[in-house]
Amino acid sequence: MKGITEALRSGTRLAEDYVCSRDAARGLYEYDIRWESGLHTRAEWLDQSVNTRIPRQRLAEYLRIYNKRVNDHGAVHESITRLAEQDALVVTGGQQSGLLTGPLFVIYKAASVVAAAREAENRLQRPVVPVFWIAGEDHDWDEVNHTYLPDANGDMTKIKLQGRFAGRDSVSYVHVETEQWMTVLKQVEHLLPDTVHKPGLMKLVTEIHQASSNLSDAFARLISALFGSSGLILLDAADPDLRRLEQPVFERLIRENGTLRQAYAQGASALEQAGYAMPAEVAEDGANLFYIHEGARLLLMLKDGLYGDRKGLVSFTEERLLQELAEHPERFSNNVLTRPLMQDSILPVAAVILGQGEIAYWGLTREAFGRFGLQMPILLPRLSFTIMEDVHHKHMKQYGLSFQDVQYHMDEKREQWLAQQETFQVDEQFERIQQAFADLYRPLLDQISEIHPGLDRIGDTNVGKISEQMQYLQQQTHKAIKDKHDVSLRHWNGMQNSLFPMNKPQERVHNVLFYLNRYGTEWIEQLIESQNEFRGQHQVIRCSDLL
Repeated sequence: MKGITEALRSGTRLAEDYVCSRDAARGLYEYDIRWESGLHTRAEWLDQSVNTRIPRQRLAEYLRIYNKRVNDHGAVHESITRLAEQDALVVTGGQQSGLLTGPLFVIYKAASVVAAAREAENRLQRPVVPVFWIAGEDHDWDEVNHTYLPDANGDMTKIKLQGRFAGRDSVSYVHVETEQWMTVLKQVEHLLPDTVHKPGLMKLVTEIHQASSNLSDAFARLISALFGSSGLILLDAADPDLRRLEQPVFERLIRENGTLRQAYAQGASALEQAGYAMPAEVAEDGANLFYIHEGARLLLMLKDGLYGDRKGLVSFTEERLLQELAEHPERFSNNVLTRPLMQDSILPVAAVILGQGEIAYWGLTREAFGRFGLQMPILLPRLSFTIMEDVHHKHMKQYGLSFQDVQYHMDEKREQWLAQQETFQVDEQFERIQQAFADLYRPLLDQISEIHPGLDRIGDTNVGKISEQMQYLQQQTHKAIKDKHDVSLRHWNGMQNSLFPMNKPQERVHNVLFYLNRYGTEWIEQLIESQNEFRGQHQVIRCSDLL
């Protein structure tokens, strides 16, 4: 399934320069995006650095337990068995859990992990398995508790998981009641049109959410339903069992915190010297770790030899913090800068799939990888798509619109089209009438003001009222013209809401359920099978290719 390549407005200049292999970004990363040249080199480094990662047998044991609970597919267990082999490598990527998987790009990221793992295995002729991190440790609940589906008119409707979720606890620890899930699913059922796929889809999502007590588990089970047969291994970064496995890595992050802070500062300096904006905060006193205290995920700072949060809720010496880690590893969490180090201390990562924002902040970490005895892996931009429904493709041809027109010039093009539909030039006609009125009325006002000075003021008021009435009639004329072309304008709105809803790329707003309901699930595997290049290009796919 190959789409048409179209430019899409993207993220930071640093990520764009990395994708385009520009020299300014080159020194901030270990490998080039042209991963074919670096894949064997990366594999050799991983073979020689086994001692930098936790024992893979322990990792495999943990993954079997977690995936048995939320991702119990034969293909997944086969992937875990292969991962336990000494020569097995990993392609990984991750995302915070979102309601009903969140926006479409999450699906594309998971598909990218599977597709890249297959391609890497083909090139290396050794086992390469796909692993998808669920960033359940993230605590921005308002960012993940909603998603969007179009209504019958194509307008985007926000679906939100209702409830009062206080504090800053990790998303995986926020309990969701069954009735809260059911409220969401009733809204989904109302919004999804009736199709041959709808009964089975609603049965699937209902069973998944009835079996889930938090957003991360529901997310994992739904990703599993879509990708389990491809062998995609899942893990939740907030899982206490995983935390116990990671405990030695957290200990290193604490003991070597000063060295790492210097490394991140050096990375920030290199990035700024290359002329790029800072993609993430690099605080001079930042410990780059979170501590979970009474349901709140607190960012730790290091000042005067003490680890504490900015509000003074907790304070630890290094010795006391290490003791706390030994007793309660589940209370510790990475930030965006130490998460890459944790990932490579756990998994033999050949390549990692990232969004453009992630590629940018990884540009801060190369020096930290080296100081930690690691090497930054190959970074691959996730696959990016717009699904073009046939009806919208037809309307774009009808109105002479390109993809770039819809992305950048929709309002302008719509107004131009409307203006072309009428020979009656509204604004010009009313401007002439207003000028003619002024030319006729002004001399009269001058004459009556000589009769009595007060008539001048009354005359000016009268002119203002008449002008307001003419402006009102002008507005109503515009409205009447738009009403006359209501069907066509709905076509324009449909194109906008489908391709760039809320003036954002489709993949950042639409939810996958809309397309699963219309086309089933087979198109996801077709997407995976058709992709073997990861160059950061955006593809527009016709819906006829999904059938």
